[in-house]
Amino acid sequence: MSRRRKKHEEHANHEAWAIPYGDLVTLLLAFFVVMYAISSVNDGKYRLLSDSLNAAFRGTPTSMEPVQVGEKQLGSGADLRMSIVQQATLQGQPRSLLNPPKPVLAGVDERARMLREMAEEVERAMGGLIDAGLVAVRRHDDSVEVEIKTDILFPSGVANVSAGAAPVLAQLATSLRPFPNPIRVEGYTDDRPIRTAAFPSNWELSAGRAASVVHLLTDNGISPSRLAVVAYGEHRPLKPNDSTEARNANRRVVLVILNNDPPAAPRPVEPPPVAATAP
Repeated sequence: MSRRRKKHEEHANHEAWAIPYGDLVTLLLAFFVVMYAISSVNDGKYRLLSDSLNAAFRGTPTSMEPVQVGEKQLGSGADLRMSIVQQATLQGQPRSLLNPPKPVLAGVDERARMLREMAEEVERAMGGLIDAGLVAVRRHDDSVEVEIKTDILFPSGVANVSAGAAPVLAQLATSLRPFPNPIRVEGYTDDRPIRTAAFPSNWELSAGRAASVVHLLTDNGISPSRLAVVAYGEHRPLKPNDSTEARNANRRVVLVILNNDPPAAPRPVEPPPVAATAP
């Protein structure tokens, strides 16, 4: 009886899948290497994408120069000022919703227009004196200055407006009356000292002259609530006080018309309540 050969059962190889998987990964790697070798990288778009990601995550753009790659598209990350959340929120919406224009106060433009019209009106009213060099009108962004030489307003050492100058100030008041702008009346003198019973120093003289102009303006219809008096004496000269012409230039009254609303009237002060006393 022949000996029966026993067949050994073959063991199942559970790692056989690794061989085709490795071949597939190798083929994919070779495919992407070939694709990268034949492709071209757009440096501009790459830097723009990098900067957009850095800006979205509060970083700093790394590109050395801005790259112009066409008009920015909404939601594309091209706007470095927009975060990813903002881009998603604004998808399909106008870009102005994210960066709305700064509100323009209508009152500011109106006051600027009014100030310009007032300067033109003063220049028309004072045209003859401006040509003679006795009045100067200077325009600024927030004010208009009307400078009047005191030679046509006051005699030497006197604070009362001369009779010949009253019509000039009346004409000036007529041009300023329709406008609500506050007016600051500033008085200046030269450096020659004065010491009288009425004016112990140039402070009092410059204040008295500015106050006289204020009184004349109110007499011609300017509201007192618009007016203020400022005295500088000889301490803010236009020129060095070393000649007659320079001293004449330093003696002046300046009306500063301000580009803002007149001050509101102060609220009345109520007396404190009186505590009741027991009988």
